[in-house]
Amino acid sequence: MTPNKLEPLEKLNVFSFKGTQMRTFHITWLTFFVCFFGWFGLAPLMPSIRADLGLSKSEVGNTIIAAVSATIFARLIIGKLCDTFGPRKTYTGLLLVGALPVMLVGLAESYTTFLLFRLAIGVIGASFVITQFHTSMMFGPKIKGTANAVAGGWGNLGGGITNMLMPVIFSVIVGFGYTNAQAWRYAMVFPGVLLLIMAWLYFKYTKDTPAGNFDEIDRAKKTSSKTDWSLLADWRIWSLALAYAVCFGMEITFDGIAALHFTDTFSLSQSTAGFLAGIFGFMNLFARALGGIAADKVSQKYGMRGKGLLLAGLLILEGIGIILFAYSGSLTMAIVSMLGFALFLKMANGTTYAITPFINEKNAGMVSGIVGAGGNVGGMLFGFLFKSESITYVEAFQYIGYVVIAVAALVLITRFATKGSAEEEEVLESPLVAQS
Repeated sequence: MTPNKLEPLEKLNVFSFKGTQMRTFHITWLTFFVCFFGWFGLAPLMPSIRADLGLSKSEVGNTIIAAVSATIFARLIIGKLCDTFGPRKTYTGLLLVGALPVMLVGLAESYTTFLLFRLAIGVIGASFVITQFHTSMMFGPKIKGTANAVAGGWGNLGGGITNMLMPVIFSVIVGFGYTNAQAWRYAMVFPGVLLLIMAWLYFKYTKDTPAGNFDEIDRAKKTSSKTDWSLLADWRIWSLALAYAVCFGMEITFDGIAALHFTDTFSLSQSTAGFLAGIFGFMNLFARALGGIAADKVSQKYGMRGKGLLLAGLLILEGIGIILFAYSGSLTMAIVSMLGFALFLKMANGTTYAITPFINEKNAGMVSGIVGAGGNVGGMLFGFLFKSESITYVEAFQYIGYVVIAVAALVLITRFATKGSAEEEEVLESPLVAQS
């Protein structure tokens, strides 16, 4: 049976570029990938930036906090904008606005101006909410978790490639005779230009829904009812926000601090430290997708409750992995334990957003924004640990590991399914459940 071109897809063929759904899928994850270059392009260059601007440990920590804190508010707002104007216009606008501070951060000559630029650049992090919202519009319930996880994971892969590629760009610029102080500034023009290119591609080649853009199908008018603010009383949303705070929040924290940690703890060069930090992000190639696939498979037999148990289990394993990383006494052990907690962390990311679209489908953008903002709240709070003069990076990792395990316990007791929900009814009608 040929799928309706105007309906969400029920299968994900990542090798297909045909149709509005798959074209939008590929453009949205690629756009999110590029956003990571702008968002975290400075992270692997921080050893040089720290020396150039004379930043203290506390000041470096503040810039890391700034990079993720602005995203908290941006994600809350962007979800509502997606519901109102559609993801196509919202993403295009965000890219155009975000490209400016990325290209202009090289003008910073002091800690204060650099901090303000990092704060402005942080707005780009709201791109994740649009990516998840737009992907959810293109795929049906049975495959939505997998599609969201693949799109999010391949986009997050930008964090790993950024750590690997930006030091190379930096070195090439130095090779042309520029100083380190000049090289990091010119290097940031590259991701800024990429953001502008993606803005053009997104506006020209994507649609808000398989049936067309919001203004073409009058979706805004049909859904113009007021936001159901009672959703803020739904504990499931806050449980997911906490979960995302300790998985994605830890991911963006590690993206921002990993190169410095490897440089300072194991006396590595900037390029080598950036490469190792890049391996962490590179696991998004498969790990986040694996979490979404596992969640969809578990859901077929055990419903939302099964997804919740899976998420709790992944968070426990992530917490244990982070603690082992903190106690690593050698570079080899640090790399092995990093790969371990990275796998469970990124799978937890995918599982979280395999649950999120089903919590309140009438306000999907708002819920996605709240949960997404939770990830940045976690990143911001973890950042305070790394800026402290009295807490070492090793101790900070230990504390985070224990926090992750505590949140896992809260997720474990959360009942994500609601009686009579569409997702639950679909699971109950599943042949797998009928046979069990």
